[in-house]
Amino acid sequence: MVILGLPSFGHGHIVAFRTLFFVSCLAWLPPLTLLQRAMWRREWSWLRMALTLLASSYAMSILNAVLGQRLAISLGLETGYRWADLARGLDGCWLALISFCAAHAVAAYYLSLQQVRLHLAQAQSAARDAELRALRLQVNPHFLFNSLNAISALVSAECNREANRMLACVSDFLRATLAHDGRHEHALADELALLDAYLAIEKARLGERLRLTMKAGPDLLGAIVPYLMLQPLVENAIRHGIAPLSAPGRLDILVERSGGRLLIDVRNDGQQRAQAEGGIGLANVRERLRHLYGEDQEVHAGWNTDGRFHVRIAMPLRSMEAAA
Repeated sequence: MVILGLPSFGHGHIVAFRTLFFVSCLAWLPPLTLLQRAMWRREWSWLRMALTLLASSYAMSILNAVLGQRLAISLGLETGYRWADLARGLDGCWLALISFCAAHAVAAYYLSLQQVRLHLAQAQSAARDAELRALRLQVNPHFLFNSLNAISALVSAECNREANRMLACVSDFLRATLAHDGRHEHALADELALLDAYLAIEKARLGERLRLTMKAGPDLLGAIVPYLMLQPLVENAIRHGIAPLSAPGRLDILVERSGGRLLIDVRNDGQQRAQAEGGIGLANVRERLRHLYGEDQEVHAGWNTDGRFHVRIAMPLRSMEAAA
């Protein structure tokens, strides 16, 4: 706009000419914008769009020059139109309009790219959420199938009292899981409460054959952990490790911190031929941790030299208060 006013310095009417060119250029911006967006919607080629915009902005520059001569005539600076001079000084106005088209294209492309990235992130988040929900929902049918088999075995053995007690525990556990609000993570205290409800089922079935030790510091009860993460690990430890033993078996659960990491250890007695390092429960936990924390987590499972099966999980230590 400053360049457009330079020819007007000599006659004392620079403000009038600057105002004219400024207002006229602003007036051309809406039709240029509409034209450019119409071509985008019709998916014109870049060459076709460029030629059209160059021709349109050139025509607008010619009209600006006519308006400038008209103002000069009105102010008495000219006696008539000088049609041969219309193309003079168009570079300033034309450049301003072309620059606007370029800036408009860059801004629209950037916003479109940001929108695409947002949609992609939302789609990835939805896909991750759906897969996490599927993995979480995989836990209940697996647990329910095993529990019903155990109840059936108790009924067949005419252990009606134990079967009824186990049915009541299964009912309490399912009620607690169905009341969950759908989040993929919750506090360690809530996870331990669900685990205690599940262990009541196993205690009803195994009685004194299950010896349990559970330790977690009170400062860790507010730590965030995946929903129903411990139950599949404990179920795997009891079903495949302790239950096949003729003697009582020990299950140890330890939750501690190491710097900015939360460490969870699950150790159980068992026989190597009966308890494998794979299985649905452990695979489910691995996948959910991978989806939630990416590379910032570790899951190790295997037999220790003392003959006990050991699962260790390392994950980021985050509290519910910090997340809120």
